Amino acid sequence: MRNSEQLDALRRLIMHTDDSPPVNGANVITVDSRSFVAPWSTSQRCLTSFSEFKSAVPSSVLPMFFPHGIDPESIFLADINFQGPIHVKSETWMIPPRWFSLFAPEERMRGHAESGAFTIMRTEISKAKERCISTHRAVLNAFGSGPVEAELVELLNWLNIFDPSSIVECDYGGLAMFLEKALISDGESGLENDTSIEDVQESIQGLSNGDGVQAGRGYERLVTRWRRVAAFEQAV
Repeated sequence: MRNSEQLDALRRLIMHTDDSPPVNGANVITVDSRSFVAPWSTSQRCLTSFSEFKSAVPSSVLPMFFPHGIDPESIFLADINFQGPIHVKSETWMIPPRWFSLFAPEERMRGHAESGAFTIMRTEISKAKERCISTHRAVLNAFGSGPVEAELVELLNWLNIFDPSSIVECDYGGLAMFLEKALISDGESGLENDTSIEDVQESIQGLSNGDGVQAGRGYERLVTRWRRVAAFEQAV
């Protein structure tokens, strides 16, 4: 989620009105003189998240999360004019390990801007699909069909929606700040010590080689790092 969408979400949280559906803008970036556009599809994503949230809590408790008389589902539905593919995937307090498998270390940009620490990974869809297929093959050969394998299939199906000349980007967003804080508190210098891509690569290589120790070593480093980030959810 880009800063502009985050700011819109915060404004809506603080100043809610019944007739204020989420603003449906778009991420626009220019790479090598070419412009790439990813519609936010905010209302569509909110509706999907709301449906998942409803199924996760008792129906008797659900009304407690929203102002009296407000039906979030009707607000989102009223603003959905096009049921096309969702261009933006988002997670809270973590980056799913399978997302890192789409990128190479040299495709990672990180540093500090006026808004704070940032990390962005970006690559061509064609490269991302090749890596996803390779990762799926390694997981399938090592573990057979299962939840992890199915998640990779879902990710590949999503990538297949888009034109092969498109790009795919993963933005840490506000998690970059928490990750840097976690790394510094662990005695490291900051974001430059984030080796999440490398850790996933080592784990996949271990699976491909039938080396469980290598696969486990990379995965353990990854989940340990991001577990520290997720812990901030309980502290804020």
